[in-house]
Amino acid sequence: MLNASRGRRRALSLTVLATTAALTLAACGQSASDGDGSVAPSSTAPVVGGQTAQGRETAQNNETGEITGTVWVANEDGDSLTAIDAATGAVVSTVSGIESPHNVQAAPDGSTVWAVSGNNDALVALDADTYELADTSPTGAGPAHVVLTPDGDQVYVTNAGDDTLSVYDAASLESRATVDLSAGPHGLRPTPDGSAVVIANSTAGTIDVVDTATHDLTATIPVGDSPAQVAVGADGRHAYVSLSGSSAVVKVDLVAQKVTGSTQVPAPPVQLYLSADGTRLLSADQGTEGAPGSTVSVIDPGSMTVEATIPTGSGPHGVVIEPTGQRAWVTNLYDDTVSVLDLTTNETIATVPTGDKPNGISYSPQQPAAGPGATAISVPDYATETEGGHEGH
Repeated sequence: MLNASRGRRRALSLTVLATTAALTLAACGQSASDGDGSVAPSSTAPVVGGQTAQGRETAQNNETGEITGTVWVANEDGDSLTAIDAATGAVVSTVSGIESPHNVQAAPDGSTVWAVSGNNDALVALDADTYELADTSPTGAGPAHVVLTPDGDQVYVTNAGDDTLSVYDAASLESRATVDLSAGPHGLRPTPDGSAVVIANSTAGTIDVVDTATHDLTATIPVGDSPAQVAVGADGRHAYVSLSGSSAVVKVDLVAQKVTGSTQVPAPPVQLYLSADGTRLLSADQGTEGAPGSTVSVIDPGSMTVEATIPTGSGPHGVVIEPTGQRAWVTNLYDDTVSVLDLTTNETIATVPTGDKPNGISYSPQQPAAGPGATAISVPDYATETEGGHEGH
């Protein structure tokens, strides 16, 4: 049976973006200052969407381009994670017991999978080899998204309920810092060199930039109505932001700290994902429950023009691209499915059933482990520790 606070906490997560966009969503460069709070661009070679392409087993056969790995899906209303074989599209495991997991993120090497429990105010680490719980830690109120730095050393969680960013040591899950952010922090991604994280603040209409070495907030940049998620270019200078309130995607110069480009998409977008080579930006155009979208927009990040729209299921929410750039996966919030996209033809080639209200999605270079088709874990309810949240966290 659900605890008494569950409905309230799930309602909080479901309305983080809806405050300004009327969406029924689930709460769903070295950033050292140049002296004026700007972010210095990085010259580091690109990595895969803010995470490396290395793992115990590689993401693809370099000679044949064969796609392997695991796609992880957070089923927010299903209180579960789904693991999908990237090569076959088969569901290989369902892990239940994580209440209201809005977002999921595979570690760079794929050995650990991270999720947030919006109902329990918890960060959850899952062992990808055994599908068992590795560790947990309390978050702030209403955790929304989780990411890791590309080296896998630090974990970051946005807390939409108290406008903070929680920072953890990935090995121990000990708290390293809590950073005050602008209102309504939601999606976030690291710069490719791992020196900063960029956060979309849905209520404030801004993005924040946080230095990963000092945990200082180095920039706050206005971007528009209800930003939901970001993607960061390989040079670390440009960020791309989905605006759920205006059905647009904007390009932001992090050095000049201003919007420099914009394009409209068919329906209010949520998540974005940039291909490893930086040539394609995908926008999941979710829309609303009353007027759901059904496309992923393929955007040229240089010209900020929509080059194609790919049909999906109802309410595309989360999106991820594997390292070769041939294939992508998108969660369909209102269909309880994942669409498999062929980016060489811009077509949907398969549809995979998942749990209830699939939201966040992540690609892991590690092959799915053999094991039980279903596993149940138990996550502590940190939300009940104090009346108002987490004192001293």
